[in-house]
Amino acid sequence: MRVQPYLVFDGRCEEALTFYQKALGAEILSLMRFRDSPIPEALDARPFHNGEKIMNSSFRLGDSLLMASDGSCSGNPEFKGISLSINVPEVGEANRIFAALAEGGEVLVPMTETFFAQCFGIVADRFGVSWLVLAAPVAGV
Repeated sequence: MRVQPYLVFDGRCEEALTFYQKALGAEILSLMRFRDSPIPEALDARPFHNGEKIMNSSFRLGDSLLMASDGSCSGNPEFKGISLSINVPEVGEANRIFAALAEGGEVLVPMTETFFAQCFGIVADRFGVSWLVLAAPVAGV
């Protein structure tokens, strides 16, 4: 069994993918627009975007595979009750990632040293996705 995050950006998926490519080095593996669906009803359900919005996509962040969509295309993505965690080996890389995600977002917990990691912080990016960023976990924790 494998559990994969599936992020629904309500009409901002392409913007989010572009942001994650720049900020985190995301690699887009697949992308299907509503206009490319083999099911014509998929386009009829959301006629206001002319089929340009993303029906489904997958992208790689490091060793992780995530999926994303524009969903209902309401323009108001909400990510409540879930966070994505990024664990890197170096403090400098953690700080770079944290700063990139914070651009246009909101710092919830500033980067700081903790008992479980050399540095740790929480940031909600410009789409409202909450990220826990930590570096160099303390051995045994």
